[in-house]
Amino acid sequence: MQPPTPRILETKLNPPAFVATQVPRTAIGEEVASAAVKLVLVRAPAGFGKTTAMAQIRERMEARGIATAWLTLDRADNDVSRFLDCLAEAVQRLGVEEARGNNSNPFDAVAALAAHESPFTLFFDDFERVQEPAVLGLVREIVEHLPRRGQIVIGSRSLPDLGLGRLRARGQLTEIDTDRLRFSLEETGAFFGPRQALPPEMLSLLHRKTEGWVAAIWLASMALERHGTGTETATATAFVERFSGSDRAVAEYLAEDVLAHQPKEIRDFLLRTSILRQLDASVCQALCPRVDCAAILERLAASNLFLTPVMSGDGDAWRYHSLFADFLRAQLAREMPGEPARLHLAASGWYESHGRPVPAIDHAIEGGDHPHALNLLDHHAAQFLEEGRMRMLARWFSAIPEHQLREHPFLQPISLWATCFTHGPWDAMRQLDASGCLDSPIAEVRASAHTLVPLLLAMQDRHDEAYEAGRLSLARLPTGLAFADSVLLNAMAHILAVRGDQHEARRLLDAARREQGNSAFNRMYTESLAGLFDLHEGRLRQATARLRMAVDSTHAVSYNHSHGNAWAGVLYAGAVYETNQLVQAERLLNVYLPLARDVGLPDHMILSHAMRSRLAFHAGDIDAAFQALTELEYLGHQRQLPRVVAGAKLERSRMLLLQGNGPASHDELLRADDPALWERERRQRLPAHDLDYLALAKARWEIAFGDARMALSVLDAELHAALAVARNRRALKLRVLRALALQRAGDPAAATEEFAEVLQAASQEGFMRLILDEGPAVGTLVHRCAAAMQEGGGDPILADHLQRLLQAVGPMAAPAESEAPAGDAIEEPLTRKEIRVLQLLAEGYSNSAMAEKLFVSDSTVRTHLRNINMKLDAKSRTQAVAIARRLGVIR
Repeated sequence: MQPPTPRILETKLNPPAFVATQVPRTAIGEEVASAAVKLVLVRAPAGFGKTTAMAQIRERMEARGIATAWLTLDRADNDVSRFLDCLAEAVQRLGVEEARGNNSNPFDAVAALAAHESPFTLFFDDFERVQEPAVLGLVREIVEHLPRRGQIVIGSRSLPDLGLGRLRARGQLTEIDTDRLRFSLEETGAFFGPRQALPPEMLSLLHRKTEGWVAAIWLASMALERHGTGTETATATAFVERFSGSDRAVAEYLAEDVLAHQPKEIRDFLLRTSILRQLDASVCQALCPRVDCAAILERLAASNLFLTPVMSGDGDAWRYHSLFADFLRAQLAREMPGEPARLHLAASGWYESHGRPVPAIDHAIEGGDHPHALNLLDHHAAQFLEEGRMRMLARWFSAIPEHQLREHPFLQPISLWATCFTHGPWDAMRQLDASGCLDSPIAEVRASAHTLVPLLLAMQDRHDEAYEAGRLSLARLPTGLAFADSVLLNAMAHILAVRGDQHEARRLLDAARREQGNSAFNRMYTESLAGLFDLHEGRLRQATARLRMAVDSTHAVSYNHSHGNAWAGVLYAGAVYETNQLVQAERLLNVYLPLARDVGLPDHMILSHAMRSRLAFHAGDIDAAFQALTELEYLGHQRQLPRVVAGAKLERSRMLLLQGNGPASHDELLRADDPALWERERRQRLPAHDLDYLALAKARWEIAFGDARMALSVLDAELHAALAVARNRRALKLRVLRALALQRAGDPAAATEEFAEVLQAASQEGFMRLILDEGPAVGTLVHRCAAAMQEGGGDPILADHLQRLLQAVGPMAAPAESEAPAGDAIEEPLTRKEIRVLQLLAEGYSNSAMAEKLFVSDSTVRTHLRNINMKLDAKSRTQAVAIARRLGVIR
């Protein structure tokens, strides 16, 4: 049985309650109901009735028997774990039981949505409040993998970064914009209704002046309620004639006109409670202690003038219309300049007394009471740090003046940690130098600052300097600061592993485990490193388990996404990718790649962007594949990280090689050839270059376009060096290339024998992409080994692994003659677009489906198919695919 939904979530998971004054938006409802699209975007500025229109769409969907769920977003949902928690609750309301699995996988809800067969519509309101790239990437993932009968409706003031261009081109997007949301004349009349009916000429004039802006019409109705309506009321007529209802200033004027005539008790209540994002009687009472807040809320709710009810289990929560709340806060600041700070402090105190430190600190900072915020942080920041809530801490500390932070010396190291894991090591190093913490008279502050130095240097790719600084810091342990000591032990374990001292690295990891206590962040850090070591030593299954544990540990704490977690997330995505779970790998990258880019860890930037490029290339989106590498190269230049630039060039060379473009591939290798950089790589064990480094890339090029025999000698030397230091994953990759070199050199028997040994080792751990990423040529070896195994029987684990590889490479026939490069047997080469059509054809796409995916017409697809058949001398689609696979044009 699921635990009850917390009340704070209950209000987010329900749309505003229906009120009698709502005007049915029938045309909008019908348009959405008849639209067979993935995404409906309701976009307009404040006050155009987005939420009301969405709530009515939801009622219409439910009336048709379609399951719906609602989620109102706020700034806190920029925390990925908080968003995933809320999403899981919302998805459960769709009847998706698998939304929150037994092992608390944060992506259970996303996967459950993708697999759900019944029709559903999921609503996201106030979407403009989400700016975190990782959350946006997650929503893109949800939209991209919606099942056929699933739909998302988003309400937003701004244009969300969700790949709308592609959805629009595919016909999978319906947009309800400002013009569609404006009230028609008839809807304006319906809004006033019989109780407040206006003469036709006055109604028409008001509609023209407001231009159908719902907020202005609403505020005008309140003003007219006071003035009186009807043909005999000259004052009301004059009122309508003298104003223009087309901009924000009018809304403020009308609100002021209404506000000025409220009883003092109501007026004061509205102004004082405007600082709250959500209202209930108890928190309002803290701000207005001399009045009966529960009675006022009931009175205002009954009048339907100022409050929008938020459905909750208790039915007693409200919020102000955002436009009206903005006005009230501005009015409060004008009339009572000192009052907002006092009210924020009162709200902060109420939340503090109710055990809710996060809104307590938020209100203290918003009210400008930084000393109180710092006092609260003195009590809670260490706990938030242990939980890994780095982005939240960084947001708070960035709002507090530096001179005030210096008065709380124990918070300064926490601020440095938060900066390090959200804005990257360069910003943190500048902040450290300016803080004076390294020379602090307080031993704990000084010790914490010194433990941070080696980590910052390592994150800047300065491992030799990091090692020297870390040796000095290790000598000072224990400092009595569990978090700092554990981070130092983890950081030095990583630095020693890079230097090749695996034994000492593992000893330090064990020490970090003993020191970390209940720190979710350090648990993530330790298990990530242990998983990385396992991966390099060829233990993929154990590495995947550890990395999954690391990712889950950072999501296990409510509201927690420790934004150093690109560290765990990118590595876990890589392990998932290696097992050929491409959809899951892409889902993870959507969350973790933006974090890796922001924090700036060189290895994680290279790994995540190269993986993103490979996923796009596999899907046939060559432009996106190159774009990912261009972004990686730009980041390397921008942050002065030559290794990142070289990593982009190596991966671009590999991609060009797979396209058969030998000269361009060779040019990229020449551009990546920085002797000092690769000499350093040879001395160190850098995670991003375990499988992708210059010597290996050059050998790969020689196999495809040059001297395969020469490549064999290079590979043998590299293989010997890798085995000598237990780099078993690298050794496995080198043996794959060695088999390809033997095949290209004209020794198919030796190639098959070598590859069979590779498969035996790979099957024990589940390695797949390490093999498949070498392109079509490896398919021949897979088929030869499969044929040999059918004759001789064998290991069932190997048989299962080989079957999955066969499924991945496709039913190609092994060439009988020499292994020529792809496309050599075609007199007239296929164009890139024709190769993409062949790939889609092999995957079973129809003409219309291919046209949609390629953004072309059906007739263009038919033209491509005719050209393909002519160039390949094929009589049918099936024959064209078979010939293309035999020639290595497609897999």
